[in-house]
Amino acid sequence: MSNQSMQSDHYDTAVSSSESTSSSQPFVERTAVGDTVLTLDNVTKTFGQEDAVSDFSLTVRDGEILTLLGPSGCGKTTMLRMVAGLEQPSSGEIRIASDIVADSTQFLPAEKRDIGLVFQDFALFPHLTVAENVAFGLNNWEDERAAARVDELLELVGLSDHRDKRPDALSGGQQQRVALARSLAPEPAVLLLDEPFSNLDVRLRVEMREEVRRILKATGVTAISVTHDQEEALSISDRVAIMNDGQLEQVGQPESVFENPESRFVASFLGRASFLPATVKGDIVETDLGILSVEQLNGPVDAYDGATIDILLRPDDLEAIPTNEATADGTITHRQYNGPNFVYRVELNNGATVRCLHNHVETFEHNQPVAVSITADHPLAWYPGLEKQ
Repeated sequence: MSNQSMQSDHYDTAVSSSESTSSSQPFVERTAVGDTVLTLDNVTKTFGQEDAVSDFSLTVRDGEILTLLGPSGCGKTTMLRMVAGLEQPSSGEIRIASDIVADSTQFLPAEKRDIGLVFQDFALFPHLTVAENVAFGLNNWEDERAAARVDELLELVGLSDHRDKRPDALSGGQQQRVALARSLAPEPAVLLLDEPFSNLDVRLRVEMREEVRRILKATGVTAISVTHDQEEALSISDRVAIMNDGQLEQVGQPESVFENPESRFVASFLGRASFLPATVKGDIVETDLGILSVEQLNGPVDAYDGATIDILLRPDDLEAIPTNEATADGTITHRQYNGPNFVYRVELNNGATVRCLHNHVETFEHNQPVAVSITADHPLAWYPGLEKQ
């Protein structure tokens, strides 16, 4: 394994964090991805009578940052543990490059896979300096080459001036950056990160997302991250693979899965989702909030002419307008203050609930009657009405 030997029975992981400016070295993000590095082919993992992962198939390309995203218990960490060599699949096949590392009959142990691991608890050696920690996995390298690699990574993560310090002299964020540099040092084929920002405070999380993506892209490493945090996944990833109940729901670029979720689950899991009932009538779609053209939807609805569909609306797709009860579409039932904006929940007269995003200076009171207007300037995702499913 391209990292320190496994010292923990659990597989909680983390990435290194930046609390200050990182390397001053000029950086150009490497956006291109290449050949397939990791292949998951119908991978299933069963515990007792339950499938934690079921028929999971996915490829990850060279230089790509892919995030497995899903709620707790969806199987994403089990999937990562199988890639790492900490669990053997019950069926299916895992390949790194062209080599089979696991299937139902053969299993290459973790330490023999070209995999880097980043631990949530950092797992740094307290008696070693920063430079020695980073060099730990390079004991088979020639001294000159290993020293150059350590220098390169310490500069990349902005810790060159801290190379001779012990871990207990560093901040938590600096310790995380040492952990990431150490995992990258042996140039692994794949780097695995599980809930990489879970133990950071809110302020550091945004900085860390930007910093970790910068470091991973600068090294060109292929990385797989696991998280249940939608904002984290959308901001750091080249592609996002959304899991639910052990299965892959959808995979694609962050903007694609957010704007065109293929299922109600994906739509609901990625941000706030409201589903507005609508009736297809030829070239138009009638809703209680007005008439839309079918061209405003993200796909053809010919097969549903005369039937009910549900249109996905995000808070920024809607606007609440003060009015009187006689002309109101509904009433304000809740508001959430987020600093720059409010998100208002509106219970419509037809019983449906929608949410509207407004600037913080636009305030509405509880139970205030409002009209609601669809203001979206992009194609809207839609789903068959529940009675059609």
